[in-house]
Amino acid sequence: MFAFMFVTKALTDENRVRMLMALHQQELCVCQITALLDLAPSTTSKHLSILRQARLIESRKHGKWVYYAPVNPATAPAYIQQALNWVVQSLEATPQIEADRTRLQRMLAEEQRLCPDAPEGQGRELCHSLAIHSLAADAEEDDAITII
Repeated sequence: MFAFMFVTKALTDENRVRMLMALHQQELCVCQITALLDLAPSTTSKHLSILRQARLIESRKHGKWVYYAPVNPATAPAYIQQALNWVVQSLEATPQIEADRTRLQRMLAEEQRLCPDAPEGQGRELCHSLAIHSLAADAEEDDAITII
């Protein structure tokens, strides 16, 4: 019962569901998720913590960055796999998720363009940080997608 309550609580917030969908097929760092959803870093971290406690996502730390990814289907309990399948099947074609996917692809492509050869370590982390903050500011200015 306890596990069921954690999963259902995690799925009751739009931002958490959008995070799950963004993480569905790729790993993202907290700053990328923050920029994508235009949330405060502390809000993003709290939502990610709830998703992780529910075992819907996994995390790893690399330097000062924390990366989140979908759970490994081979090790996830059946109820987690079923919940994630239900979310993805229900929402993958919705306008909000499609808009998020488009924005994320644009952000990641621009980050790659700005930091193609940045070395691992501090140089890469600095470039990553600057690129994401720049992209978040640009996205606020030119986002033409309005969801009603």
